[in-house]
Amino acid sequence: MAATGSNAIALQSAAISGRLGGSYERRLSIPRQVSPFISRFGSHGPGSFPSLHCASRKSIATSGIRAQVATAGKLSTESGKTVESPVVIVTGASRGIGKAIALSLGKAGCKVLVNYARSSKEAEEVSKEIEAYGGQALTFGGDVSKDEDVEAMIKTVVDAWGTVDILINNAGITRDGLLMRMKKSQWQDVIDLNLTGVFLCTQAAAKIMMKKKKGRIINIASVVGLVGNVGQANYSAAKAGVIGLTKSVAKEYASRNINVNAVAPGFIASDMTAKLGEEVEKKILETIPLGRYGQPEEVAGLVEFLAVNPAASYITGQGTINQMSPFLFTSMNWAVCLRDGFHWENAKLFWQQLSAV
Repeated sequence: MAATGSNAIALQSAAISGRLGGSYERRLSIPRQVSPFISRFGSHGPGSFPSLHCASRKSIATSGIRAQVATAGKLSTESGKTVESPVVIVTGASRGIGKAIALSLGKAGCKVLVNYARSSKEAEEVSKEIEAYGGQALTFGGDVSKDEDVEAMIKTVVDAWGTVDILINNAGITRDGLLMRMKKSQWQDVIDLNLTGVFLCTQAAAKIMMKKKKGRIINIASVVGLVGNVGQANYSAAKAGVIGLTKSVAKEYASRNINVNAVAPGFIASDMTAKLGEEVEKKILETIPLGRYGQPEEVAGLVEFLAVNPAASYITGQGTINQMSPFLFTSMNWAVCLRDGFHWENAKLFWQQLSAV
C-alpha cells in the first residue's frame, strides 16, 4: 500500500460498512514527528502528562509546563520506556467548537479521532491540520445518537490505537421554535443527538476507561441548560440533561479514577453571530461583561486543561461556565428570531423584551 503525499492511508472496513448500511471510510494520518511526553494515560509507568501548548501561547505557566515536559521526555528516554500519547475522541469535530478542541488537543500531542456526521471534507481538513502539527488523526463519519455508529467508532479507535483515554462529547444540533409550534420530530432530534448521544458515547468509552482505572470525559453543555431560552425548549432541556448526566456519571466513576466534567459556553462567535446586523450585535454585546463574543479557541483552552493538564486531576462533576452574561437568555432571544426567520411580530416582541432589560 503506497503512502500518499499527505502521509495518510485510507483504510476500508467491509465489516463496519455492512453494519452501518453503507460505505465506510476511515482516514489515519501518520505523523511526521511526535514530541515525546509522559502521559498519565500511558500504559508505561505512573505520572501525569502536561498540556503542550502551541508557540503562540506564551506565559510563565506554559514555560513551566514545557520545562516539565522536557524533563519527563528526557527521563523517559533514559529509562528506555515507550512513550504513549493519550487517545482522544472528539464528537462533532469538523467545525466550530469541536474543531477548535480537536486542533488544540492535536497540537498538545494527543492522537485524535475526528468524528463528523456529514461534513467529511471539513473533517479531513481538521485531520490534515493536526498532522501538520506533528500529531496523529483519524476521521470517522457516524451519528452518535445511534448505537451501531458509536460501537463502530469505538472499535475503530481501539483497532487503530489500542484504547480510549479522553472523550469529548461535543456533537449537537438545534431545531429551534416556540414550544406551541414545535413538532415532536424537532424535539426528538435534538434530544436524541444532544443528550442520548452523550449517554451512548460515555457508556461505551467508560467501559474501556474502567478497565484501566483512568480516563477523562468532558461534555459540552450550554448556559441555556442553566437559564433556558425562548424558542429553545428542546435544546435547553437536552443541555440541562447533559449537566445532570455529568454530575451523576462523575459520582459513579470517581472510584475508577475517571474524571467527568461539563463546559457550558456562553455566546461564542459562529456562523450565526456573523450574520447578525450591527444594531442587534450591539445590543447583545452590551449584555456581556467583556463586551465581545467568546472564541471557539477559548472554549478549547478550557477543555484542553480539563482533558490533559495534571492540575485538573482533582476536578470532577463540575459544570464550568464560559463567560455568561447575566441576561444571556434574553439577548439570545433576538438572535434566535433572526436566525430562524420568525415572523416580525415575534421578533418585535423579543426586541421589546431585550430593550426592557
